[in-house]
Amino acid sequence: MPDWLIRGGDVVTSVGVSRADIAVEDGLIAAVGRDFAGSGRELDASGMTILPGLIDVHLHFNEPGRAHWEGAATGSRALAAGGGTVFFDMPLNSSPCTLTAPDFYAKRMALRHSSVTDFALWGGLVPGNVGNLEELADCGVVGFKAFLADSGLAEFPRADDRTLLEGMRTAARLGLPVAVHAENDEITRDLTRRAIEAGRVSARDFLASRPVVAEVEAIQRAGLLAAETGVKLHVVHVSSGRGVAAALEARARGADISIETCPHYLFFTEEDVERLGAVAKCAPPLRSQSEQESLWRHVLAGDVDAIASDHSPAPPAMKTGDDFFAIWGGIAGVQSTLAALIDAGHFARELPLARIAEMTAAFPARRFGIAAKGSIAPGFDADLAFVDLSASHILRQEDLQQRHPLSPYTGVHFRGSIRRTMLRGQTVCEDGKITASACGRMLRPRPAMKNAYASTRTHS
Repeated sequence: MPDWLIRGGDVVTSVGVSRADIAVEDGLIAAVGRDFAGSGRELDASGMTILPGLIDVHLHFNEPGRAHWEGAATGSRALAAGGGTVFFDMPLNSSPCTLTAPDFYAKRMALRHSSVTDFALWGGLVPGNVGNLEELADCGVVGFKAFLADSGLAEFPRADDRTLLEGMRTAARLGLPVAVHAENDEITRDLTRRAIEAGRVSARDFLASRPVVAEVEAIQRAGLLAAETGVKLHVVHVSSGRGVAAALEARARGADISIETCPHYLFFTEEDVERLGAVAKCAPPLRSQSEQESLWRHVLAGDVDAIASDHSPAPPAMKTGDDFFAIWGGIAGVQSTLAALIDAGHFARELPLARIAEMTAAFPARRFGIAAKGSIAPGFDADLAFVDLSASHILRQEDLQQRHPLSPYTGVHFRGSIRRTMLRGQTVCEDGKITASACGRMLRPRPAMKNAYASTRTHS
Protein backbone atom coordinates (compact mmCIF):
# COMPACT_ATOMS: atom_id res chain seq x y z
CA MET A 1 0.00 0.00 0.00
CA PRO A 2 1.28 3.52 -0.76
CA ASP A 3 2.07 5.89 2.10
CA TRP A 4 -0.73 8.14 0.92
CA LEU A 5 -2.78 9.26 -2.07
CA ILE A 6 -3.34 12.55 -3.87
CA ARG A 7 -6.88 12.31 -5.19
CA GLY A 8 -8.64 13.83 -8.17
CA GLY A 9 -6.22 16.43 -9.54
CA ASP A 10 -5.69 17.29 -13.19
CA VAL A 11 -2.23 15.85 -13.72
CA VAL A 12 0.10 17.38 -16.32
CA THR A 13 2.40 14.96 -18.14
CA SER A 14 4.34 15.12 -21.38
CA VAL A 15 1.30 13.95 -23.32
CA GLY A 16 -1.23 16.36 -21.85
CA VAL A 17 -3.56 16.80 -18.89
CA SER A 18 -5.81 14.12 -17.39
CA ARG A 19 -7.73 13.58 -14.17
CA ALA A 20 -5.79 11.10 -12.04
CA ASP A 21 -4.75 10.02 -8.56
CA ILE A 22 -1.09 9.96 -7.52
CA ALA A 23 0.14 7.31 -5.11
CA VAL A 24 3.19 8.35 -3.08
CA GLU A 25 5.51 5.94 -1.30
CA ASP A 26 8.75 6.82 0.46
CA GLY A 27 8.88 10.17 -1.33
CA LEU A 28 8.50 8.60 -4.75
CA ILE A 29 5.56 8.44 -7.12
CA ALA A 30 4.44 4.83 -6.90
CA ALA A 31 1.63 5.04 -9.45
CA VAL A 32 -0.51 7.46 -11.44
CA GLY A 33 -4.02 6.32 -12.30
CA ARG A 34 -7.62 6.12 -11.09
CA ASP A 35 -9.52 4.48 -8.26
CA PHE A 36 -6.58 3.35 -6.15
CA ALA A 37 -7.36 1.59 -2.91
CA GLY A 38 -7.17 4.04 -0.02
CA SER A 39 -4.58 3.85 2.74
CA GLY A 40 -6.31 6.24 5.12
CA ARG A 41 -3.98 9.16 4.39
CA GLU A 42 -5.23 11.18 1.45
CA LEU A 43 -5.09 14.69 0.00
CA ASP A 44 -8.09 15.95 -1.96
CA ALA A 45 -6.70 17.74 -5.02
CA SER A 46 -10.05 18.38 -6.67
CA GLY A 47 -9.93 21.58 -8.68
CA MET A 48 -6.12 21.59 -8.72
CA THR A 49 -3.89 21.28 -11.76
CA ILE A 50 -0.74 19.40 -10.76
CA LEU A 51 2.52 20.05 -12.60
CA PRO A 52 5.98 18.64 -11.91
CA GLY A 53 7.95 20.90 -9.58
CA LEU A 54 9.94 23.50 -11.45
CA ILE A 55 13.66 22.89 -12.03
CA ASP A 56 15.21 26.34 -12.30
CA VAL A 57 18.50 25.73 -14.10
CA HIS A 58 19.75 29.33 -13.90
CA LEU A 59 19.77 31.54 -10.84
CA HIS A 60 22.12 33.29 -8.41
CA PHE A 61 21.71 32.73 -4.68
CA ASN A 62 25.20 34.16 -4.02
CA GLU A 63 26.15 31.93 -1.13
CA PRO A 64 28.69 31.88 0.44
CA GLY A 65 29.99 35.41 0.69
CA ARG A 66 27.10 37.48 -0.62
CA ALA A 67 24.09 36.06 1.20
CA HIS A 68 23.19 39.66 2.05
CA TRP A 69 22.27 39.94 -1.65
CA GLU A 70 20.37 36.65 -1.57
CA GLY A 71 21.10 33.36 0.12
CA ALA A 72 19.58 29.93 -0.29
CA ALA A 73 17.63 30.33 2.95
CA THR A 74 15.50 33.06 1.37
CA GLY A 75 15.95 32.28 -2.32
CA SER A 76 14.89 28.64 -2.06
CA ARG A 77 11.78 29.68 -0.16
CA ALA A 78 10.87 32.04 -2.98
CA LEU A 79 11.43 29.21 -5.46
CA ALA A 80 9.19 26.90 -3.43
CA ALA A 81 6.47 29.58 -3.17
CA GLY A 82 6.51 29.71 -6.96
CA GLY A 83 6.13 25.95 -7.43
CA GLY A 84 9.83 25.13 -7.70
CA THR A 85 11.60 22.15 -6.15
CA VAL A 86 15.13 22.21 -7.65
CA PHE A 87 17.56 24.99 -8.53
CA PHE A 88 20.93 25.08 -10.25
CA ASP A 89 23.06 27.78 -8.64
CA MET A 90 25.39 29.68 -10.93
CA PRO A 91 29.11 29.87 -10.07
CA LEU A 92 29.40 33.66 -9.81
CA ASN A 93 28.10 36.31 -7.41
CA SER A 94 29.09 34.04 -4.54
CA SER A 95 32.46 34.73 -2.94
CA PRO A 96 34.49 32.81 -3.77
CA CYS A 97 33.16 31.99 -7.22
CA THR A 98 32.88 28.25 -7.92
CA LEU A 99 36.12 27.78 -9.86
CA THR A 100 37.88 25.02 -7.88
CA ALA A 101 36.99 21.99 -5.77
CA PRO A 102 37.38 23.87 -2.46
CA ASP A 103 35.06 26.60 -3.80
CA PHE A 104 32.52 23.91 -4.68
CA TYR A 105 32.59 22.31 -1.25
CA ALA A 106 32.20 25.67 0.48
CA LYS A 107 29.10 26.41 -1.56
CA ARG A 108 27.67 22.92 -1.16
CA MET A 109 28.02 23.13 2.61
CA ALA A 110 26.33 26.54 2.77
CA LEU A 111 23.39 25.45 0.62
CA ARG A 112 22.83 22.13 2.38
CA HIS A 113 22.38 23.97 5.67
CA SER A 114 19.89 26.52 4.34
CA SER A 115 17.93 25.33 1.30
CA VAL A 116 14.35 24.07 1.55
CA THR A 117 14.55 22.67 -1.99
CA ASP A 118 16.95 20.34 -3.75
CA PHE A 119 19.78 21.92 -5.70
CA ALA A 120 22.71 21.39 -8.05
CA LEU A 121 25.76 23.53 -8.75
CA TRP A 122 27.36 24.97 -11.86
CA GLY A 123 31.12 25.33 -12.08
CA GLY A 124 32.81 28.29 -13.71
CA LEU A 125 34.84 28.49 -16.92
CA VAL A 126 37.19 31.49 -16.89
CA PRO A 127 40.70 32.18 -18.22
CA GLY A 128 43.21 30.12 -16.24
CA ASN A 129 40.92 27.48 -14.76
CA VAL A 130 40.48 25.01 -17.62
CA GLY A 131 42.77 22.69 -15.67
CA ASN A 132 40.27 22.72 -12.79
CA LEU A 133 37.28 21.53 -14.81
CA GLU A 134 37.99 17.84 -14.21
CA GLU A 135 38.11 18.27 -10.43
CA LEU A 136 34.86 20.24 -10.58
CA ALA A 137 33.30 17.42 -12.61
CA ASP A 138 34.40 14.95 -9.94
CA CYS A 139 32.72 17.17 -7.34
CA GLY A 140 29.40 16.84 -9.19
CA VAL A 141 28.81 20.06 -11.13
CA VAL A 142 26.06 19.95 -13.75
CA GLY A 143 28.20 21.88 -16.23
CA PHE A 144 30.40 24.92 -16.71
CA LYS A 145 29.28 28.53 -17.11
CA ALA A 146 31.21 31.05 -19.22
CA PHE A 147 30.62 34.71 -20.00
CA LEU A 148 31.38 35.98 -23.49
CA ALA A 149 30.95 39.56 -22.23
CA ASP A 150 31.90 41.29 -19.00
CA SER A 151 30.19 39.55 -16.07
CA GLY A 152 30.27 42.61 -13.83
CA LEU A 153 32.56 40.83 -11.36
CA ALA A 154 36.33 41.12 -11.65
CA GLU A 155 36.78 37.69 -10.05
CA PHE A 156 34.77 36.06 -12.87
CA PRO A 157 36.33 37.42 -16.10
CA ARG A 158 34.90 36.71 -19.51
CA ALA A 159 36.14 33.67 -21.41
CA ASP A 160 38.22 34.66 -24.44
CA ASP A 161 37.87 32.50 -27.53
CA ARG A 162 40.89 30.31 -26.71
CA THR A 163 39.61 29.66 -23.19
CA LEU A 164 36.18 28.86 -24.58
CA LEU A 165 37.59 26.46 -27.18
CA GLU A 166 39.83 24.66 -24.67
CA GLY A 167 37.08 24.59 -22.07
CA MET A 168 34.61 23.14 -24.53
CA ARG A 169 37.05 20.41 -25.52
CA THR A 170 37.57 19.48 -21.88
CA ALA A 171 33.85 19.61 -21.09
CA ALA A 172 33.07 17.40 -24.09
CA ARG A 173 35.58 14.83 -22.83
CA LEU A 174 33.98 14.99 -19.38
CA GLY A 175 30.47 14.63 -20.84
CA LEU A 176 29.22 17.89 -19.33
CA PRO A 177 27.63 20.93 -20.98
CA VAL A 178 29.00 24.44 -21.25
CA ALA A 179 26.54 27.27 -20.65
CA VAL A 180 27.28 30.66 -22.18
CA HIS A 181 26.11 34.18 -21.54
CA ALA A 182 26.10 35.15 -25.20
CA GLU A 183 26.83 38.82 -25.87
CA ASN A 184 29.69 40.18 -27.98
CA ASP A 185 32.11 41.88 -25.59
CA GLU A 186 33.66 44.30 -28.09
CA ILE A 187 30.28 45.62 -29.20
CA THR A 188 28.79 46.02 -25.73
CA ARG A 189 31.98 47.40 -24.18
CA ASP A 190 32.57 50.01 -26.89
CA LEU A 191 28.95 51.18 -26.99
CA THR A 192 28.95 51.41 -23.20
CA ARG A 193 32.17 53.45 -23.17
CA ARG A 194 30.88 55.87 -25.81
CA ALA A 195 27.59 56.41 -23.99
CA ILE A 196 29.22 57.07 -20.61
CA GLU A 197 31.85 59.40 -22.08
CA ALA A 198 29.06 61.41 -23.74
CA GLY A 199 27.09 61.57 -20.48
CA ARG A 200 24.29 59.44 -21.88
CA VAL A 201 23.47 57.23 -18.88
CA SER A 202 19.69 56.82 -18.99
CA ALA A 203 17.78 53.55 -19.17
CA ARG A 204 17.26 54.06 -22.90
CA ASP A 205 21.01 54.60 -23.37
CA PHE A 206 21.74 51.34 -21.53
CA LEU A 207 19.31 49.48 -23.80
CA ALA A 208 21.02 50.90 -26.88
CA SER A 209 24.43 49.71 -25.62
CA ARG A 210 23.44 46.04 -25.80
CA PRO A 211 21.79 45.52 -29.21
CA VAL A 212 20.33 42.26 -30.44
CA VAL A 213 23.20 41.85 -32.93
CA ALA A 214 25.61 41.46 -29.99
CA GLU A 215 23.59 38.47 -28.81
CA VAL A 216 23.23 36.97 -32.28
CA GLU A 217 26.96 37.17 -33.07
CA ALA A 218 27.96 35.59 -29.76
CA ILE A 219 25.50 32.72 -30.22
CA GLN A 220 26.84 32.10 -33.72
CA ARG A 221 30.45 32.06 -32.47
CA ALA A 222 29.67 29.77 -29.54
CA GLY A 223 27.70 27.48 -31.85
CA LEU A 224 30.65 27.22 -34.23
CA LEU A 225 33.00 26.23 -31.43
CA ALA A 226 30.44 23.77 -30.05
CA ALA A 227 30.14 22.05 -33.41
CA GLU A 228 33.94 21.88 -33.64
CA THR A 229 34.39 20.36 -30.18
CA GLY A 230 31.24 18.22 -29.90
CA VAL A 231 30.33 19.78 -26.54
CA LYS A 232 26.76 20.13 -25.31
CA LEU A 233 26.14 23.89 -25.46
CA HIS A 234 23.46 25.57 -23.38
CA VAL A 235 22.73 29.16 -24.37
CA VAL A 236 21.31 30.94 -21.35
CA HIS A 237 18.70 33.72 -21.25
CA VAL A 238 18.20 34.20 -24.99
CA SER A 239 16.34 37.50 -25.14
CA SER A 240 15.24 37.74 -28.76
CA GLY A 241 13.64 35.85 -31.59
CA ARG A 242 16.74 36.49 -33.70
CA GLY A 243 18.84 34.93 -30.95
CA VAL A 244 16.75 31.76 -31.04
CA ALA A 245 17.03 31.69 -34.84
CA ALA A 246 20.82 31.92 -34.60
CA ALA A 247 20.91 28.97 -32.19
CA LEU A 248 18.62 26.94 -34.46
CA GLU A 249 20.91 27.63 -37.42
CA ALA A 250 23.91 26.41 -35.42
CA ARG A 251 21.96 23.30 -34.45
CA ALA A 252 21.20 22.64 -38.11
CA ARG A 253 24.94 22.77 -38.80
CA GLY A 254 25.58 20.05 -36.22
CA ALA A 255 26.00 21.79 -32.89
CA ASP A 256 24.33 20.17 -29.86
CA ILE A 257 22.59 23.29 -28.54
CA SER A 258 19.85 23.79 -25.98
CA ILE A 259 18.08 27.15 -25.83
CA GLU A 260 16.96 28.85 -22.62
CA THR A 261 14.93 32.01 -22.19
CA CYS A 262 13.51 33.72 -19.12
CA PRO A 263 9.98 34.78 -18.12
CA HIS A 264 10.93 38.47 -18.01
CA TYR A 265 11.73 38.47 -21.73
CA LEU A 266 8.28 37.04 -22.39
CA PHE A 267 6.43 39.24 -19.89
CA PHE A 268 8.08 42.68 -20.15
CA THR A 269 9.49 44.82 -22.97
CA GLU A 270 11.98 47.66 -23.18
CA GLU A 271 9.16 50.10 -22.53
CA ASP A 272 8.85 48.56 -19.07
CA VAL A 273 12.50 49.33 -18.31
CA GLU A 274 11.74 53.04 -18.53
CA ARG A 275 8.49 52.59 -16.61
CA LEU A 276 9.81 50.37 -13.81
CA GLY A 277 13.42 51.47 -13.62
CA ALA A 278 16.23 49.48 -12.01
CA VAL A 279 14.13 46.44 -11.03
CA ALA A 280 13.80 45.72 -14.77
CA LYS A 281 17.49 46.07 -15.65
CA CYS A 282 19.19 42.89 -16.88
CA ALA A 283 21.70 41.75 -19.49
CA PRO A 284 20.86 40.98 -22.20
CA PRO A 285 18.25 43.70 -21.72
CA LEU A 286 14.53 43.53 -22.26
CA ARG A 287 13.70 43.91 -25.95
CA SER A 288 11.18 45.64 -28.18
CA GLN A 289 7.60 44.46 -28.54
CA SER A 290 8.38 43.04 -32.00
CA GLU A 291 11.35 41.04 -30.68
CA GLN A 292 9.23 39.76 -27.82
CA GLU A 293 6.52 38.59 -30.20
CA SER A 294 9.17 36.84 -32.30
CA LEU A 295 10.47 35.14 -29.16
CA TRP A 296 6.95 34.04 -28.26
CA ARG A 297 6.49 32.54 -31.74
CA HIS A 298 9.57 30.40 -31.15
CA VAL A 299 8.28 29.33 -27.72
CA LEU A 300 4.90 28.37 -29.17
CA ALA A 301 6.59 26.51 -32.02
CA GLY A 302 8.57 24.38 -29.58
CA ASP A 303 11.96 25.88 -30.50
CA VAL A 304 12.83 26.99 -26.94
CA ASP A 305 13.96 24.13 -24.71
CA ALA A 306 14.05 25.59 -21.21
CA ILE A 307 12.72 28.55 -19.25
CA ALA A 308 14.61 29.68 -16.14
CA SER A 309 14.39 32.72 -13.90
CA ASP A 310 17.99 34.05 -13.97
CA HIS A 311 17.12 35.37 -10.52
CA SER A 312 19.92 37.84 -9.79
CA PRO A 313 19.07 40.11 -6.85
CA ALA A 314 21.08 42.78 -5.08
CA PRO A 315 20.58 45.00 -2.03
CA PRO A 316 18.34 48.05 -2.62
CA ALA A 317 21.31 50.43 -2.43
CA MET A 318 22.76 48.79 -5.55
CA LYS A 319 19.51 49.24 -7.48
CA THR A 320 19.29 53.02 -7.23
CA GLY A 321 21.04 55.99 -8.83
CA ASP A 322 20.93 58.35 -11.78
CA ASP A 323 23.55 56.42 -13.79
CA PHE A 324 21.68 53.42 -15.20
CA PHE A 325 24.96 51.81 -16.27
CA ALA A 326 26.23 51.81 -12.67
CA ILE A 327 23.09 50.15 -11.25
CA TRP A 328 23.38 46.40 -10.63
CA GLY A 329 21.83 44.51 -13.53
CA GLY A 330 19.73 41.60 -12.44
CA ILE A 331 16.03 40.78 -12.22
CA ALA A 332 14.64 39.12 -9.09
CA GLY A 333 11.89 36.82 -10.33
CA VAL A 334 12.41 33.29 -9.04
CA GLN A 335 9.00 33.27 -7.37
CA SER A 336 7.12 34.28 -10.53
CA THR A 337 8.32 31.93 -13.30
CA LEU A 338 5.34 29.59 -13.28
CA ALA A 339 2.85 32.39 -12.60
CA ALA A 340 4.13 34.38 -15.58
CA LEU A 341 4.05 31.38 -17.92
CA ILE A 342 0.53 30.43 -16.91
CA ASP A 343 -0.78 33.97 -17.28
CA ALA A 344 1.07 35.24 -20.37
CA GLY A 345 1.52 31.83 -21.95
CA HIS A 346 -1.31 29.46 -21.12
CA PHE A 347 -4.14 31.98 -20.73
CA ALA A 348 -3.03 34.71 -23.15
CA ARG A 349 -1.51 32.55 -25.92
CA GLU A 350 -2.87 29.03 -25.37
CA LEU A 351 0.54 27.61 -24.53
CA PRO A 352 -0.23 24.04 -23.48
CA LEU A 353 0.44 23.16 -19.87
CA ALA A 354 2.35 20.12 -21.08
CA ARG A 355 4.79 22.45 -22.87
CA ILE A 356 5.22 24.53 -19.73
CA ALA A 357 6.01 21.36 -17.78
CA GLU A 358 8.43 20.26 -20.49
CA MET A 359 10.39 23.52 -20.52
CA THR A 360 10.48 24.02 -16.75
CA ALA A 361 10.95 20.45 -15.53
CA ALA A 362 11.21 17.51 -17.93
CA PHE A 363 13.74 18.95 -20.37
CA PRO A 364 16.02 20.37 -17.66
CA ALA A 365 16.13 16.97 -15.95
CA ARG A 366 16.94 15.21 -19.23
CA ARG A 367 19.46 17.69 -20.53
CA PHE A 368 21.47 17.88 -17.33
CA GLY A 369 21.23 14.22 -16.32
CA ILE A 370 19.24 14.65 -13.11
CA ALA A 371 17.65 11.31 -12.29
CA ALA A 372 14.08 10.84 -11.07
CA LYS A 373 13.15 14.48 -11.44
CA GLY A 374 11.02 16.51 -13.83
CA SER A 375 8.00 14.29 -14.54
CA ILE A 376 4.92 12.94 -12.82
CA ALA A 377 5.47 9.25 -13.42
CA PRO A 378 6.19 6.10 -11.39
CA GLY A 379 9.71 6.00 -10.01
CA PHE A 380 10.16 9.77 -9.98
CA ASP A 381 10.41 11.95 -6.90
CA ALA A 382 7.01 13.30 -5.84
CA ASP A 383 8.00 16.89 -6.66
CA LEU A 384 4.71 18.61 -7.42
CA ALA A 385 3.24 22.07 -7.93
CA PHE A 386 -0.52 22.48 -7.30
CA VAL A 387 -2.13 25.33 -9.24
CA ASP A 388 -5.70 26.61 -9.04
CA LEU A 389 -6.35 27.83 -12.58
CA SER A 390 -9.76 29.20 -11.61
CA ALA A 391 -8.24 31.65 -9.11
CA SER A 392 -6.14 34.76 -9.60
CA HIS A 393 -3.87 36.87 -7.43
CA ILE A 394 -1.93 40.11 -7.29
CA LEU A 395 1.69 39.70 -6.21
CA ARG A 396 2.38 42.03 -3.30
CA GLN A 397 5.73 42.95 -1.81
CA GLU A 398 4.78 41.22 1.42
CA ASP A 399 4.17 37.99 -0.53
CA LEU A 400 7.79 37.79 -1.68
CA GLN A 401 9.89 35.19 0.11
CA GLN A 402 13.20 36.49 -1.29
CA ARG A 403 15.57 38.57 0.82
CA HIS A 404 14.81 41.98 -0.69
CA PRO A 405 11.25 42.87 -1.79
CA LEU A 406 12.33 44.21 -5.18
CA SER A 407 10.78 42.61 -8.24
CA PRO A 408 9.26 43.85 -11.50
CA TYR A 409 6.39 41.43 -10.92
CA THR A 410 5.04 43.13 -7.79
CA GLY A 411 1.62 44.61 -8.46
CA VAL A 412 0.99 42.27 -11.40
CA HIS A 413 -2.40 40.56 -11.58
CA PHE A 414 -1.80 36.89 -12.43
CA ARG A 415 -4.46 34.48 -13.61
CA GLY A 416 -3.94 31.22 -11.74
CA SER A 417 -2.66 30.75 -8.21
CA ILE A 418 -0.04 28.33 -6.86
CA ARG A 419 -1.51 26.65 -3.79
CA ARG A 420 1.01 24.01 -2.75
CA THR A 421 4.52 22.79 -3.51
CA MET A 422 5.72 19.31 -2.59
CA LEU A 423 9.30 18.06 -2.46
CA ARG A 424 9.64 14.29 -2.38
CA GLY A 425 6.05 13.98 -1.18
CA GLN A 426 6.34 16.53 1.63
CA THR A 427 4.64 19.92 1.50
CA VAL A 428 7.26 22.68 1.65
CA CYS A 429 4.93 25.58 0.82
CA GLU A 430 1.17 25.97 1.17
CA ASP A 431 -0.79 29.09 0.23
CA GLY A 432 2.36 31.18 0.19
CA LYS A 433 3.63 30.00 3.59
CA ILE A 434 6.77 27.90 3.94
CA THR A 435 6.06 24.74 5.93
CA ALA A 436 9.50 23.10 5.96
CA SER A 437 12.95 23.88 7.32
CA ALA A 438 16.21 23.27 5.47
CA CYS A 439 15.72 19.87 3.86
CA GLY A 440 17.29 20.24 0.43
CA ARG A 441 19.68 17.69 -1.02
CA MET A 442 22.43 18.26 -3.53
CA LEU A 443 21.85 16.56 -6.86
CA ARG A 444 24.58 15.53 -9.24
CA PRO A 445 24.34 14.31 -12.83
CA ARG A 446 24.72 10.67 -13.64
CA PRO A 447 27.21 9.95 -16.44
CA ALA A 448 24.81 7.47 -18.03
CA MET A 449 22.02 10.05 -17.94
CA LYS A 450 23.24 12.50 -20.55
CA ASN A 451 20.11 12.42 -22.67
CA ALA A 452 17.71 10.08 -20.97
CA TYR A 453 15.75 9.58 -17.80
CA ALA A 454 16.76 7.10 -15.12
CA SER A 455 14.54 5.18 -12.74
CA THR A 456 16.56 5.78 -9.59
CA ARG A 457 17.64 8.86 -7.71
CA THR A 458 21.13 10.30 -7.41
CA HIS A 459 21.34 12.34 -4.20
CA SER A 460 24.28 13.34 -2.06
